[in-house]
Amino acid sequence: MARAVSETHGEILAAAARQFAVTGYRGTSIQDIAREVGCSKATVLYHFASKEALLAELMAPAIAVLRDLDDQLTGLTGAVAQQAAAVGFVDLAVRFRGEIALLRGEFAELLCQPAFAHIQQISERLRDALAGHSDRPVARVTALVLLAGIPEACAEFVDIPDDDLRSALLTLVRRAVEPVDAGLPQQPTTEDKDS
Repeated sequence: MARAVSETHGEILAAAARQFAVTGYRGTSIQDIAREVGCSKATVLYHFASKEALLAELMAPAIAVLRDLDDQLTGLTGAVAQQAAAVGFVDLAVRFRGEIALLRGEFAELLCQPAFAHIQQISERLRDALAGHSDRPVARVTALVLLAGIPEACAEFVDIPDDDLRSALLTLVRRAVEPVDAGLPQQPTTEDKDS
């Protein structure tokens, strides 16, 4: 019996991910998920208290990595903070690009939900680290554009292999971010040489 419950739990998660990808989080109902699994709405609600709980479990691995990155950035400043934030965020976005694609266009609304309220604070700290904790408008704007654009690129360019996407995004970050002190290490890449 435990195995059947576990299998149903997994089937519900997979169906939710597919439904969110097709119709968005907002456009998906518990009934839609139940229909795809071939179970009742009550069965879905037995496994997950709400649609928000379903999403929270789908996003839990990505959120755990984001929290780890937030912890790693604590106490870092200047170019060291910029480098750690850039590499950490690009790695996270590439690794979880499937999950990011599920929420495309719905991040702002989802951040208002209690289960995800802490993500806004982490995002603000990540933005500050990408800006090297600088108050300069160009640093702050660049950091915000990168935070919004990196996930969008990961969701959009599903045809680009992970390693190539990671390389392209890190090249972009190096070009966009103006180091606030000693500077981000400038390692020439194939893309840099071809430009």
